[in-house]
Amino acid sequence: MKRSVFRQVATALAFAAALVAPAHARDGFESAFDQALGTDLRAPPSFKAVYSDPLVRTIAQIADGERGRIGVAALDLSTGREISILGDQRFPMASTSKIAIAATFLEGVEKGRWSLTSEFPLMVPVRSEKYSSRVAPVRPGDYMQAIDLIEMMITRSSNPATDALLAVVGGPQAVNDWVRRAGIKEFRIDRDIATLVRDDGEFDPATHIDQRDSATPRAMIELISGLYNGRWLNAQSRSVILGAMERCRTGKRRIPALMPADVTVAHKTGSLNNTSSDVGIIRTADGQAFAVAIYVTGQGTRLNREAKIASIARAIYDGYKGEGSDWVNARY
Repeated sequence: MKRSVFRQVATALAFAAALVAPAHARDGFESAFDQALGTDLRAPPSFKAVYSDPLVRTIAQIADGERGRIGVAALDLSTGREISILGDQRFPMASTSKIAIAATFLEGVEKGRWSLTSEFPLMVPVRSEKYSSRVAPVRPGDYMQAIDLIEMMITRSSNPATDALLAVVGGPQAVNDWVRRAGIKEFRIDRDIATLVRDDGEFDPATHIDQRDSATPRAMIELISGLYNGRWLNAQSRSVILGAMERCRTGKRRIPALMPADVTVAHKTGSLNNTSSDVGIIRTADGQAFAVAIYVTGQGTRLNREAKIASIARAIYDGYKGEGSDWVNARY
């Protein structure tokens, strides 16, 4: 723990010094940052990076990591054109993991283990001190049909509804097993939502990568694009998840915020200490579809993080719409 605190302090000092330093001195502060955290943590610095691709350059400029790590991945589902800025770096999934939990449950429905009308109890958190137990205590609440639990966990990000279905499928390991069988790497769930929320704040995600309950942006676009394209679940199961994502009530200031009125967004948000995220499908009026995953840490406030997500999402939309079929794969 002491070493973690030291690293965070060193990082903060490196950031502060870099912000006030003249341009010619930044290489030295960049070196200090690397000694504190390592080059794998640092976002691509806008004053150094050179991007040959205009769209990737635009996204990289918006996703400037000086005030906290920002990871972006996007895929044009018509052309296969992919964008990635720190797309292979781990970020806290927070509630974006609920998509995989729902998918794991729906696979069980397809195999006849349970049905969408099966009833299960909400798992309501019981107050306990941070880190006081490996798993946070919960108590059974009202019984609800599975279809309603999925609706609540996706549209309202209900944690008791999520933990209800997580318990049914067999816990985090069962979700990880489904993800691995789907061929998705760099994705893992370690805790139920009650424990994740209770113990939130142990590390600052802007300066520390916690492997627990994390995924890369590229892993998330693989997940949502695969669901959209029918790689793993049948049409009914996909309509349950994607329909709920279209009705998502959280994150109005995130991916949907700056989209044209005729665009449909099916998405799932995530929020924890000093991190905000949004992942989903942007579908245009003329039938194009883009899978997008945006993870933002730091930036001072939640509103600032949400503004970053909205700006990045709109830049991706504008870039893909303006490119047509003339593209070259680009990735930082």
